Amino acid sequence: MALDRQRIVAEAVELLDIDGLDGVTLRKLASRLGVQAPTLYWHLPNKAALITAIAEAILDQQFPTLVPPAYDRPWQEWLAALAARLRRALLAHPDGARVVAAAQMSLKMAAISELAMSTLVTRGLPLAHARLTVLAVARFTIGFVLEEQSPPPDPEAAGFDLATYTEMFPTVVAGVAEYFQPGRTADDLFHDCVTLIINGRPDSTHAR
Repeated sequence: MALDRQRIVAEAVELLDIDGLDGVTLRKLASRLGVQAPTLYWHLPNKAALITAIAEAILDQQFPTLVPPAYDRPWQEWLAALAARLRRALLAHPDGARVVAAAQMSLKMAAISELAMSTLVTRGLPLAHARLTVLAVARFTIGFVLEEQSPPPDPEAAGFDLATYTEMFPTVVAGVAEYFQPGRTADDLFHDCVTLIINGRPDSTHAR
């Protein structure tokens, strides 16, 4: 099979799924493709270009095409759904958020931002308001998934004592306990946080 950029990136995504971002090296990738590492430079000049290409592939899976919302659909609802799609794209691969965060000048991420900003401007938001809203939603989404994809904390290794923590930070503990009532998940938390960013208030269905 001929070696081309598409095949290299597809193999790199598979390597990401197996070993995570730290395991994606040009040496390993070349070995999987049965070539010498310098051969890859004809298609991807360095590791930064490889990471950006992987990011594009990850985003393409959830965003093969980009279309504005129907005019009768509230932009707030549409933007929240767009953020949920971005989160799904990142969660679909180990270290997906790290890859997209590290990508340099991702054209797909720029296209998503362009669509979101132009939609908000078309709906009457000032350009500065549209930019800050889209930036806040995108940055929050990537940060949220970065935390989701990080190794879970080890309370014992950190010497964590719940009773002491509760005494020191009673409002934090009470807020977590109040929110995570039976049936609520990380999906609900993400949705409510994004809704708060977009609307300036939490989802009314979860308000007390």
